Amino acid sequence: MADRVKSHKGTSFTRSTFKKIAGRERFPQPPIIALRHPVVFMHGFGMLAVFLKGGHLHDEAMFMRERGVRAYAPNVSPYHTIPSRAAMWKTCIEHILEETRAEAVTLIAHSMGGLDARYMISELDTADRIKALVTVSCPHHGSCIADIVLETPERLQDWLTDAANWAGTSSMENVDSDFRQAIHDLSTEYVTTQFNPSVPDHPDVTYYSYAGNAGKGTRVNINPLLRPQNSMIYKREGKNDGFVSVRSAQWGNYLGTIDADHSQQIGIDWTPQSLFRSTRFYAGVIKMLAKNGF
Repeated sequence: MADRVKSHKGTSFTRSTFKKIAGRERFPQPPIIALRHPVVFMHGFGMLAVFLKGGHLHDEAMFMRERGVRAYAPNVSPYHTIPSRAAMWKTCIEHILEETRAEAVTLIAHSMGGLDARYMISELDTADRIKALVTVSCPHHGSCIADIVLETPERLQDWLTDAANWAGTSSMENVDSDFRQAIHDLSTEYVTTQFNPSVPDHPDVTYYSYAGNAGKGTRVNINPLLRPQNSMIYKREGKNDGFVSVRSAQWGNYLGTIDADHSQQIGIDWTPQSLFRSTRFYAGVIKMLAKNGF
């Protein structure tokens, strides 16, 4: 075939022009990520990403399904205690194991979801069904944002509790909320002096962690809505992502700090000129898990 052809009107087309219009790749579908076990994304505290979406990390789970990963992103109560949420996650995982006929799953947990996962593994007899846990910006050593909330006047705490409990119970059927106790469960004192000593890592589960940073003390832009608390956390604990400090997020095999704020990590990106993509980040995490035999 000639490198250049003419249409009936005499307009010439080159091969490169034709390829731009009608070109095809040999394998146009995204490559499969050969993960051995289903992966379960576990969301954190609150309802930041649920509006007009399937829930926190839903889009990321669907992105992984396009790459052959049996990925799930269930929803549990957004404002409840660690033990209560952990029990809900256990029910979700039992459903996933039944549906996929898999023997075990791998967990990727964002924020408070990481504490839920640790409790579920150690306290709810699920270690034999969990191969690995990857936490992203989890307050493993407590959240000073929770400390700040607990330091506010009682009247303000009452208002926040009523509003959050109403939103939490209204967002899903057959769930309740306990905002005040959940905040207590995230506090620095509780996590460091009670939770961590009583919830040890299970020897048969591999633990990985990532931290996130943006805003104060970094060159990374941050969601404007997170700037006030980003500054408050920085004064107490240094670099952070607007919710969790880098120091608090480190647990198990620490894999590094990502340049992304807390909302970017769940696919909400309101920062100018941002290069971070949550789907790309989690695809990298899953490739790491696949490489390590999970």
